[in-house]
Amino acid sequence: MSGFNYVSKETLDQMREELNRLKTSGRAEIARQIAEAKEKGDLKENAEYDAAKEAQGHHEAKIAHLETAIVAARILDSKDIDISKVSVLSKVKVTNLANKKVVEYQLVSEREADLKTGKISVTSPIGKGLLGKKIGEIAEITAPSGVLKFKVEAISI
Repeated sequence: MSGFNYVSKETLDQMREELNRLKTSGRAEIARQIAEAKEKGDLKENAEYDAAKEAQGHHEAKIAHLETAIVAARILDSKDIDISKVSVLSKVKVTNLANKKVVEYQLVSEREADLKTGKISVTSPIGKGLLGKKIGEIAEITAPSGVLKFKVEAISI
C-alpha cells in the first residue's frame, strides 16, 4: 500500500480529539508532575523527577506519532468503495476451506482493527491476502499454523 492510512471520518475525528487532549490536558499533567518532583530537592538523585521526564518523552513521542498518522490519513467514504473486489472498508464473507466455517470481516486500517467486532487490519496477514480478491476467488494466506485458504463468498459495504 501507499504511505496513506485509510480511515473513516469518525476515526480521523477521534484521532484529532486524542491529539488535542494529549497536547492540552496531557501536557499540563506531565508539567505538573515535573514541577512536583522538582520541589522534592536535588535533581541528580531524584528518581521521581527522572520518571516524570521519561514520561514526558513518551508523551511527546505519542503526540508525534499521532500527528504523523493524521497527516497520512485519508478519509474513505463508503460510496467510493468498489465492491467488485475486496478493498479497504469493504465487508467480505469468506469460507475457511479447511473447516468450512463462514466468517465475515471488514477490512479497516490498523488503528480501527478490532477482531471482536469482525474488523481486521488491511496490513494483517488475512487482510493482505484478501485485498483485491473477487467473489469466487481463493485467498491463500500463510499463517504460523500453516497455509489458510479462504474462498470469497460475498463483498459488500
